[in-house]
Amino acid sequence: MKKIIPLGMMFFCILFNYTILRDTKDVLVVTARGSSAEIIPFLKTWVNLPMAVGFMLLYTKLANVLSKQALFYSVILPFIAFFGAFGFVLYPLSNYIHPQAFADKLLNILGPRFLGPLAIMRIWSFCLFYVMAELWGSVVISVLFWGFANQITTVDEAKRFYPLFGLGANVALIFSGRTVKYFSNLRKNLGPGVDGWAISLKAMMSIVVLMGFAICFLYWWVNNYVPLPTRSKKKKEKPKMGTMESLKFLVSSRYIRDLATLVVAYGISINLVEVTWKSKLKAQFPSPNEYSSFMGDFSTATGIATFTMMLLSQFIFDKYGWGVAAKITPTVLLLTGVGFFSLILFGDPLGPGLAKFGLTPLLAAVYVGAMQNIFSKSAKYSLFDPCKEMAYIPLDEDTKSYSFELFLDPRNLVAPSTFIELDLHFLVQVKGKAAIDVVCNPLGKSGGALIQQFMILTFGSLANSTPYLGGVLLVIVLAWLSAAKSLDTQFTALRQEEELEKEMERAAAVKIPVVAENESGNGSLASGSPLNQTPGDSSSSPSEASTPRNI
Repeated sequence: MKKIIPLGMMFFCILFNYTILRDTKDVLVVTARGSSAEIIPFLKTWVNLPMAVGFMLLYTKLANVLSKQALFYSVILPFIAFFGAFGFVLYPLSNYIHPQAFADKLLNILGPRFLGPLAIMRIWSFCLFYVMAELWGSVVISVLFWGFANQITTVDEAKRFYPLFGLGANVALIFSGRTVKYFSNLRKNLGPGVDGWAISLKAMMSIVVLMGFAICFLYWWVNNYVPLPTRSKKKKEKPKMGTMESLKFLVSSRYIRDLATLVVAYGISINLVEVTWKSKLKAQFPSPNEYSSFMGDFSTATGIATFTMMLLSQFIFDKYGWGVAAKITPTVLLLTGVGFFSLILFGDPLGPGLAKFGLTPLLAAVYVGAMQNIFSKSAKYSLFDPCKEMAYIPLDEDTKSYSFELFLDPRNLVAPSTFIELDLHFLVQVKGKAAIDVVCNPLGKSGGALIQQFMILTFGSLANSTPYLGGVLLVIVLAWLSAAKSLDTQFTALRQEEELEKEMERAAAVKIPVVAENESGNGSLASGSPLNQTPGDSSSSPSEASTPRNI
């Protein structure tokens, strides 16, 4: 417990910060003057992805020259410094450092369909915050925390305590959601003319900085006062694979193709709905404080739903099996997505009926979209991720080593459980990227954004693209369900084959002594049996005498 409690506290602080940063980044870029939710697809593809690649290249070089502790501090301290500086320096100066007039001039020339790309330049400091918040999720959670946890825990400890980290993560989600809600409502108690969002932002960034220093202290304490487990220094040689080799490896295996389809389909589907929902969210809550307050409630509800689903997931696996569990997430996303897009497309005819419940079509779409995101993400964390990792267990070691560690989107590594039989120490290595990491993760993250960019530039706006986005969502989710069904058949066959092999191995390990009939007709053990040997008996060969037998 001397090791696990500090790790749990570190994870709580990291996830607490991540929820605040995730909610705040959306408020900044969506509600800013001259911006909207249409900025998000362009931001993810043309800013976030290149900076993520650049960071990982820099991290790889630093890992070659710095010690593990120096590397940890060198990575996390710039994050802490930036978020503190943003709340107290960059945001107060945003009216002076953002080129609003120049962006307005370009927008008049290029037209409204270029609002998203131009907004990146218009609110560049907010976009930088967006990217740093995204990197906190992928770098601090995945690389720093899980890398450190895997270094200091044994496999047996990981089996016992990693699932508890997942539950603790959702508790952090609930508390941080309440924190965002509280500070977002400060505006109600302030006088006229006061920038309530600036005060809320300073308070939340102060908490982020304090939590960041707490993470550093806990890391220092563990390194100095907790004995680390000894590990074998022998490293397995793994061939490095380029993009073409990764593609060939993926295409050659139906099993891996189906797994790839699951990850890519989720990334595209959730992006298609989420960005459209955030555009409606801004229309309903145009004020940053109102938007942020709603996101605080959203994060709390997501934490509660995920916590509940994690408690139910074991029952679902035991009662209905892998196949049903794997199909729940796409089914939930499809049903809630149909309801969300239906409210957007047919909101006016439904208006009189919704008015009886005190709802407008816009507010109903916001609530249904929120439910869609809450249920989809809770199903993903509690069912989709475990299903995906369980699917790797029956694979042969070569396939598993290429794909398991690299298929995973590290930000989703909240509650690893059954797949911990693998070498967790290697799970979050930066080097040796291969197979699915090279192909599927970028497709899953950027596929939805690229589709939305194409739609926006073709039809002029996100609102005009809604019917077509709904059609694309339907096609993607149906492909997802088909891949899950195919994978269920293959997974079941592999599991049965594995169980049969284990039974054969157990049967082969049982050696029944041969009973020979002597001249008097009585049965006795054969003379070659080790039970008939005495310490001085040399009738058996040395190899036989030294070989243990199970009777």
